[in-house]
Amino acid sequence: MIESGGTGEAKQPVQSQQPGVLQVLANEHWSLLATRSLTYSEALSRVSMFLSVLSGAVISLALIAQADHFGTTFVLVAILLLSVVVFVGATTVVRLEILNHDDMVWVKGMNRIRHGYFDLHPEAEPYFITAPFDDFRGISRTLGFDGPTPGGARTLAHGVQTLPGMLGVVVAVVAGALASLIAHALGAPIAVTVSAGVAGFLVTAVGLAVWGIRSPSSSSGTRRRPGFPARSDRSGRSPSKSCSPCWKSKVSPRATAR
Repeated sequence: MIESGGTGEAKQPVQSQQPGVLQVLANEHWSLLATRSLTYSEALSRVSMFLSVLSGAVISLALIAQADHFGTTFVLVAILLLSVVVFVGATTVVRLEILNHDDMVWVKGMNRIRHGYFDLHPEAEPYFITAPFDDFRGISRTLGFDGPTPGGARTLAHGVQTLPGMLGVVVAVVAGALASLIAHALGAPIAVTVSAGVAGFLVTAVGLAVWGIRSPSSSSGTRRRPGFPARSDRSGRSPSKSCSPCWKSKVSPRATAR
């Protein structure tokens, strides 16, 4: 590098390196964006696969019911097909939870890169609506959850709107139908058959919900010690006045599921 200016001018080697640093950060940013896009594609593919298996099983059962008139053959085939549907559905819900965790990891990486942008060009900070911090509040802000976490029924309503929550309800319904068919095949009375269906639904729904909340993959990537938390970064600098109100709200980890 050839330094310009008079003898008394201060040397600024860092400024000359900024274009290279920005290019590296931009390349990594695009890489994370592409990886996040692949994560969304896999999630949608998993959902489509499950719905295809479910619809195929329903159509097959409808055809068998016309031929067997809901006889013994229909019950046995229904138990077999619905067992496959429950298996595919449960594994899909589990995979969606893991993909949600992966998505938060990619967002965390992009927040770190955004922090690097602000370190190089702090004057651009007012023009960003996403967060430059890699703690959980910063990740939630980037994902759009910048308000206080709702409680009670609103939290439950948000949970069933997510892809894992919606599919979990569908899988629980199929599991309840499977339990009723098994009870019917064993010669149980109507009351026991209905009770088995309700129990199958509740056990499956609660089991998937508990696993989603307590699974290590749902929080391990976001509860690690952040490098650039919202309160202050490594240099001790607090967030700017324009962004500081964004970090006052508390958001639950479950609220960031999609």
